[in-house]
Amino acid sequence: MYTGIISAMKEEIQAVIEVLEIESKQVKGMRTYYVGKLYGKPVVLVFSRWGKVASATTATQLINDFKVDQLVFTGVAGAIHKDVQIGDIIVGKQLFQHDMNASPLVETYEVPLLGKTSFLTNQAKRADLMASSKSFLAEIELFLSKELLTEFNIISPKVIESDIASGDQFISNKMQSDKISEGLPTVKCVEMEGAAVAQVCFEYNKPFSIIRTISDNANNNAHVDFPKFAHEIASKYALGILKNYLSLQ
Repeated sequence: MYTGIISAMKEEIQAVIEVLEIESKQVKGMRTYYVGKLYGKPVVLVFSRWGKVASATTATQLINDFKVDQLVFTGVAGAIHKDVQIGDIIVGKQLFQHDMNASPLVETYEVPLLGKTSFLTNQAKRADLMASSKSFLAEIELFLSKELLTEFNIISPKVIESDIASGDQFISNKMQSDKISEGLPTVKCVEMEGAAVAQVCFEYNKPFSIIRTISDNANNNAHVDFPKFAHEIASKYALGILKNYLSLQ
């Protein structure tokens, strides 16, 4: 069985692709699925493109066409909580769709017909990712130079277990982030894919996990060079964390 690894952007997993022992590539629905071994463990790696539809489509294809027994999503996110800084790692607990609103038919954020407002990640896998992320940060300078960390203002990064909100919006101002925080006070970061993949995994009964590297503060000062941050920072984070994580599987 394989571990499925998904990112929204190729830049977010480029460092992983570079060390992956690729056995085959399969192109399906405009996505390339890389099948091979990562640190000796069988994986299928793919970047989904941005947004809930793109990521849900990719996750569904991954589950139906490849023998995956778990899915792990990795990539960047914007912080919406004062305690979260650039370079911090969020290990997701509950995933919400902050733009889901079918009220008054159902509660705000509730997914119609499923009766759920959030999707919980796998507890055991989440614990493994927490441990793996902490181990990575303890040896971060094996993957990233001090100069690069300084360039992106990454100072004393930490690992946080938290709820995550997803939506088909790029959150770039305080009004948007404050609105999400008001409705979902346990959420500490926002992105555009995780909750959709979590819903697919719930419906297919597959363990789901997610790690997000904080690239900006999701406000008027939001980081503008996402490709550079994703390639230079987030992909190295993903590589180091996944190396530790796969050794526990």
